[in-house]
Amino acid sequence: MSLAFVPQALVYHIGTAFFFTKSDFKTTIFPITIFATVAAPVCSVPRLPHIVFWIWLHLLQFNVSNQVFSVDEDALNKPDRPLPSGRITVQQATILRWALVPLCFALSLSYSLQALYASAAFVGLTIIYNECRAHAGHWTVRNCMNASGFAALEAGATLVAGLDRCQLDTTARLAICLSAAIFASTYHVQDFKDIEGDRLMGRQTLPIVLPEHARKTVIVGLIAWSIALVAIWELDVVAAALLLGLAAITGVRFLIYRTVPGDQVSFYVYNVSDAVTVSYS
Repeated sequence: MSLAFVPQALVYHIGTAFFFTKSDFKTTIFPITIFATVAAPVCSVPRLPHIVFWIWLHLLQFNVSNQVFSVDEDALNKPDRPLPSGRITVQQATILRWALVPLCFALSLSYSLQALYASAAFVGLTIIYNECRAHAGHWTVRNCMNASGFAALEAGATLVAGLDRCQLDTTARLAICLSAAIFASTYHVQDFKDIEGDRLMGRQTLPIVLPEHARKTVIVGLIAWSIALVAIWELDVVAAALLLGLAAITGVRFLIYRTVPGDQVSFYVYNVSDAVTVSYS
């Protein structure tokens, strides 16, 4: 290949990597970055690129793995993704998927052994979720797997953000446990917008199994957790009102707006609510 084509090829491959993770910036990367900067004992602005890149690389590893197994579904619902759009072949994506694992490990080890443990946990959960097809299982399994994955990302990102990258303090550990519990009980919110694709793939998500009940559990769960967080973190009246208000708005949205675009916006509101919630940890 001529050197003249190297920059163009590089831009193309960077674009492919971006399209693998495009939908995660608002739903995962930004909220977990906020979580890490708040939960870490000390975090400075120069650490932000490190946090964002650590999260992004691990999500790239997860998404490439996930999308290799959902080409037909993505061709129907998300045709701009790299595989259905033809930017990369399944064989190339599979090679990339496994090549990313040692890169994630090497990056994490450059920070600390404990960050490597978080990375290894997330990679292991990725294998269980995608290659072992836990994503196609019962909705309780999906929710718990998602919650565990978020906990691993939050732990790793908080270690990268902190002054001491070898340990998490008590507040950070408690915040990660609470966040995982919230995700385990409410993260089926992500499945409302994907009902048709999930039904096509034979998944047993809560919105498919118990559609009406699933929408009601969102508002009940979010308000209940908001009340619990107010008590645990001993928040003042203003903070408590903000958390409860966001929980109510998010829950009501899922009850009222029942179209795919409506559920998509509601999911973004859910993630904003989550980001605000963790900022009070």
